[in-house]
Amino acid sequence: MENATYDVVVVGAGPVGENVADRVVRGGLTAAVVERELVGGECSYWACMPTKALLRSASALRAARRVPGAREAVTGDLDAAAVLRRRDSFASNWSDDGQVTWLDSAGIALYRGQGRISSDRVVEVCTGEDGRTVSLTARHAVVIATGSSALIPDVTGIREAAPWTSREAAAATEIPGRLAVIGGGVVASEMATAFAGLGSMVTVLARNGVLPLAEPFAGERVTQSLREAGVSVRLGAEAASVHRDGDGTLHITLTDGEQVDADELLVATGRTPNTQDLGLDRIGLKPGAWLTVDGTLRVVGADGALIGDGWLYAAGDVNRRALLTHQGKYQARAVGDVIVARATGEAVEDGRWGRHVATADERAVPQVVFTDPEIASVGLTAAAAEAAGLRIRVVDYDLAAVAGAALHAEGYQGHARMVVDEDRQVIVGCTLVGPDVAELLHAATIAVVGEVPLHRLWHAVPAFPTVSEVWLRLLEAYGR
Repeated sequence: MENATYDVVVVGAGPVGENVADRVVRGGLTAAVVERELVGGECSYWACMPTKALLRSASALRAARRVPGAREAVTGDLDAAAVLRRRDSFASNWSDDGQVTWLDSAGIALYRGQGRISSDRVVEVCTGEDGRTVSLTARHAVVIATGSSALIPDVTGIREAAPWTSREAAAATEIPGRLAVIGGGVVASEMATAFAGLGSMVTVLARNGVLPLAEPFAGERVTQSLREAGVSVRLGAEAASVHRDGDGTLHITLTDGEQVDADELLVATGRTPNTQDLGLDRIGLKPGAWLTVDGTLRVVGADGALIGDGWLYAAGDVNRRALLTHQGKYQARAVGDVIVARATGEAVEDGRWGRHVATADERAVPQVVFTDPEIASVGLTAAAAEAAGLRIRVVDYDLAAVAGAALHAEGYQGHARMVVDEDRQVIVGCTLVGPDVAELLHAATIAVVGEVPLHRLWHAVPAFPTVSEVWLRLLEAYGR
């Protein structure tokens, strides 16, 4: 068996693992990453990048049709084949050569294969079908950054029917004539939007509603828009069984006995951690479970105690704090930096908003849902703020009443909400719904993270005429 030693060994070379290793190397330590699939991970090939490429062309076409003058210049429909070719380019044609080149330039060693923890600070990597194994020893830390996979629900016959998950949807080579979607969350809503725009007849079976974790008005507007686009949105519908017949047609039987037929079925009902085959049982952890972490993202056991002397960390989806690529990369910076600090004897800044903690995971997570309309949110919804025991005031404003919105698109429709902590006079949550509101989100994120008092926000004057004028209108609606 080959042996090698590094300061840090990272299992998983997606965006999170890459960023952990990069921060470690920049801090003067050595690092190796272990990857069983493509370097660059889910986001690069089966999630963020290819899915947004699928959505963007139809979004641009809708935007043009909403502006007189541009509308008249649009003479054709969406070219689905061209959209798929563009999607392929954003997924690097499912080649990780560029990412591997970057790892090499950054001084990060790459080991391809399945990594498994064999003992404290030791990861064994099965590097090929010949059974060759490399043993990697970490002087300071092992970081689990293996992400998550689509959860397949316990529905009779569903696995045998070979449904799509988010991966197959993101990498589809043909547009199905009929697409059924089980789920109503972000993936379900975005892919329903994308495939409806590409020409599929889409049926969404949303047992718990559309975007149930967002402000209610967000899900309501997306539901309305999907229906206007020809999507059949079945709120409260639940699949009881699935069967694919000999000609490939899928038959989804609902709990009320009704049947929905489709050419493909996308299952988008949640995620499960990629921790099943990591050797976690050898260190007292449960394989297949989410990993629990402390404030600086060190893994703790069921008793709340650190694993060993704190050599094991978990960043990204596997710790279930915030299943978003940008939050995983944010965690990666904190993990990489705190490992360096502990290795070199630097002070650890683990207080709230400190350099070595991921405080934003708790109450300042930004997210954009690229549906039509877009949903941009950060922080707490009104319901979540109340559940957290905050004394709040909710301020709503019609985005269509903002001058910049009327210029942006004819018939612009949208909505803005800010949730104010009345005791501290700061914004703790903001949700924006409307065309292109994604570009407004970072201002809200800064207000929430910076805990900027409302009286100070009056001095942040939005330029006229822009959609950002909504910030002035929200403050006016608040009344101080």
